Amino acid sequence: MAWRCLRAATGKRRRGWWGAAPSGTPLFAAEQRATLVNVKLKWVKDRALDAVVSRERHLRTAHHLLDLVSSRPGHRVSRSDLLAERSVQRLCGSAHSALEFLGRCHTLFAVSRGGVSLTGAALDLRRREVDCLCATEHDLVARLRRLLMLTLPRSLPLHTIDLLRWDLGLPSDYQASIVRRYPEHFALEQPEGDERVWLRLLSWDDLLAVSELEKSADGGDTTCLPFPVSFTRGFGLRSKCMDWLREWQALPYTSPYADASHLDRRTDVSEKRNVGVFHELLHLTVAKRTERQNVSNMRKLLGMPQKFTKVFERHPGIFYLSRVLGTQTVVLREAYGGGSQLLEKHAHPLVAIREEYSTLLRAALPPRTRRRKRHGAFGKEDEGCVVEEMNPNSLSECIVTASAQMKQRMRYDR
Repeated sequence: MAWRCLRAATGKRRRGWWGAAPSGTPLFAAEQRATLVNVKLKWVKDRALDAVVSRERHLRTAHHLLDLVSSRPGHRVSRSDLLAERSVQRLCGSAHSALEFLGRCHTLFAVSRGGVSLTGAALDLRRREVDCLCATEHDLVARLRRLLMLTLPRSLPLHTIDLLRWDLGLPSDYQASIVRRYPEHFALEQPEGDERVWLRLLSWDDLLAVSELEKSADGGDTTCLPFPVSFTRGFGLRSKCMDWLREWQALPYTSPYADASHLDRRTDVSEKRNVGVFHELLHLTVAKRTERQNVSNMRKLLGMPQKFTKVFERHPGIFYLSRVLGTQTVVLREAYGGGSQLLEKHAHPLVAIREEYSTLLRAALPPRTRRRKRHGAFGKEDEGCVVEEMNPNSLSECIVTASAQMKQRMRYDR
């Protein structure tokens, strides 16, 4: 339909994708400005970025427990009080699971009949984390303001901010330690007829309303800014997709902080604005990544169309969707430069401290590879027994022995 309208306006017959348009621009480029091109790119596994996400296995649970313990007098809490916390039950599933997790994390927690306390290494890291939060508070306030500036009503429900709290690097008591200490910037309110409490931005700052992509232009032309793009090794693009991507990158760039109500949501120009919003949102996080579900309920607040998170699949050169840990995590590719470590210019001091937490945690929890090796060695021994004897009696003996060893290991794992 877009092509028919364009041909009727020009009065010329179609001569292929690169026929001349009235404005002198390529015909393919003119058509892209008129409609949303339906291009689907395949998902390719990126082991380096999957490793980035996997490093935080159990870290959020351990950090939440550590936060609860460190907030009590003397950095110590009774087991009953800790297990009575609803957040602990929600994270661990049951009191027994929580106690088992605490016992396994012996590098972070010291569990006794008297209660739960922090180890020396955990307490030292916690103090460094608090010092880091104090030193970077100005940056934290600025990023929280920019997050609210991305939304149309300049406000967000506290529930939505809580989902992003870990990724933004906000402390657990941010309502008291951040929001109430800056009354000139933030206000808590509960709209009439709404049970939710919202955080509203009180002051707009033009100096903050500059996207990271615009900053990278270093004062140059920001009319048609392209996004940094890189693909997983082995990712092949068809020529049609390469042409589309090249033309899409040349489309006008709309700042995520600017009014986009004039854009037609069915066009590639509007999609580029949507990509820009998430590009900026991921830059506001300390590790340049967040779970997909954390932003899925922000559609209306960000002024997005239906199925707006499809941009993550349509632009795998900008975003990577990691599917490890039973969820989908959106990672900003440019921040890692093809590796598994944040580039220095994107590294936040809090990320280094979390890496040290992860190192302590991995030192306590039994490595998954070690268990695989143990099972692998066990399988080879069984296979050799069967091959050497190849008779029913020996086979039965191997099965009985294997069953006994498996039961013994299950008791050990518990």
